[in-house]
Amino acid sequence: MFRDRPQFALEILRDQFGVDVPNSASAYLAPGDFNDRPSRDSQADTVILVGPPRDPTHGVIVEIQQEVEESKRRGLARYAAALWLQLDCPVTVLVICNKAKVARWMARPITTSLDAYELTPKVFGPDLTPVITDAKQAREHPELAALSVMVHGEQPLVASAFMTALENVDPEHAPQYYEYAHRLASEAVRRTLEEIMKDTTWPVYSPFAKEHYGKGLEAGKKEARVEERGNAVLTILTARGVHVSDDVRERITACTDLTELNTWMLRSATATTTDELFTDD
Repeated sequence: MFRDRPQFALEILRDQFGVDVPNSASAYLAPGDFNDRPSRDSQADTVILVGPPRDPTHGVIVEIQQEVEESKRRGLARYAAALWLQLDCPVTVLVICNKAKVARWMARPITTSLDAYELTPKVFGPDLTPVITDAKQAREHPELAALSVMVHGEQPLVASAFMTALENVDPEHAPQYYEYAHRLASEAVRRTLEEIMKDTTWPVYSPFAKEHYGKGLEAGKKEARVEERGNAVLTILTARGVHVSDDVRERITACTDLTELNTWMLRSATATTTDELFTDD
């Protein structure tokens, strides 16, 4: 998300933390390699430079941190020092966290063995992430809306506003915002997004919606066919008085291969034992 629109990082730093980065300055990506030989490789998630390419006025290092990881936190001090040495201009470290505990931990000053060098990252955590429940606001600020889903997506109105907003976002970019939110969200929030996508009452007139709705609809149809075939196999066996053990029942209901289920269904019409379902003869 920050790689696709580097200006988003500057907006967070300027609006939320009061960092002095020019509003009109250009923002562009830079290599994130901070390797010093013979040490191990070190690479930041995203590095953004502000100002003229040959004479940047500000460097921004963006990191996504979802878990407590001390080595990663200490590495940020190395990244900032290395970028400062390269650019000889102010450097800010912006950390995006989806958990309050991780955000509090990341916001602590990072001390180093260098005299007077201490780094305090700017942490954009749940307390600063807005709860966006208005589709218009989500459409105007799709990156913030994606982060809102990441942090507050368990609230139905947040996920609903985000998905509705995508219907009015450039079809070329809408799938990217969906992937951003889906990738960073919890498993429960992912299921919510997927359910909205599969809901037949959801509008499907944009190219983005048609593409993803079609995928969800086809997946739902296949899932229904799989369940139908599995139930048919068990029903036929039961009707014919063939004993079905718990292990065999579990194997049949767990199978997702329609071709195999169709084969078992045909064999169940003549099989006298469940072993005959699974034979290769």
